[in-house]
Amino acid sequence: ILLFAFIILICFIVGPELVHSIKEIIRLAPNAYDQFIQTLKDNRNIMNGSFKNMIDSIISLDIDLSSLYKTIVNNWQTLFHSGFSILSNTLSSLYTFFIGLVFSIYLLFSKETLSKQIKTTFQVLIGQEKTQKICNIIQLSSHTFSNFITCQCLEACILGSMFVISMSILQMPYALLMGVVIAVTALIPVFGAFIGCFVGIIMIGIVNPLQALEFIVLFLVLQQIEGNLIYPHVVGNSVGLPSIWVFVAVIIGGNLMGILGMFLFIPLTSILYTLFKEYIKAKGDNRS
Repeated sequence: ILLFAFIILICFIVGPELVHSIKEIIRLAPNAYDQFIQTLKDNRNIMNGSFKNMIDSIISLDIDLSSLYKTIVNNWQTLFHSGFSILSNTLSSLYTFFIGLVFSIYLLFSKETLSKQIKTTFQVLIGQEKTQKICNIIQLSSHTFSNFITCQCLEACILGSMFVISMSILQMPYALLMGVVIAVTALIPVFGAFIGCFVGIIMIGIVNPLQALEFIVLFLVLQQIEGNLIYPHVVGNSVGLPSIWVFVAVIIGGNLMGILGMFLFIPLTSILYTLFKEYIKAKGDNRS
């Protein structure tokens, strides 16, 4: 139900808003870029010229957005083929995902029968004691993953809703779109929301650079509220993992599997951490 609700949200609300936003960005980008360059030229000696070399480097780039648009239009066939290839790969991935989704639903309907059969088989092959240990690990994994995914999605929805309401009150552009972008990127632990912030700075900065600064301040304030008040209560000890190991799990998972690794390695590390802690405790009890 949540999956189909998300698809409907994307198709009927976020999709049209995204198309409108892209059109506005294309229309306003040349003027915004010219204003940005002029502002840099007028403030080359800001803070006693501390940033003069960096400002001169940006000015020297001399990007002609009109020529860039013409180049894109003239090479639309190449871009179309590239876009079609990306679309084909995306549809293929979605097809694989839905096949997996249907298969998982079939598994859920027959999970009691399958679990009894697998448990009986393992008891015969490796004994009841080892089978019980494996069942305990499976139960721990199920509990950890379900808690983490549920709480992470709930926290992302709350953060996205906060941005939609706050930006609407402050009359910032793209309030709904930015709320959805930040909610989706916030699913990536630790670094995700900052990706959404970067996207928001670019989109809002093209329309109004001053409001882009306001958006940065708003993002920092809401991040503090979310990190210190909402996250501990919503996510809390859902995975039972100290903060330092969460950070380590995100770094290792990101290096090995990218964004998916960042998401999966936190509950995986939590499972290993819990099992190791129980092992050490059992060893200590035996010695005493």
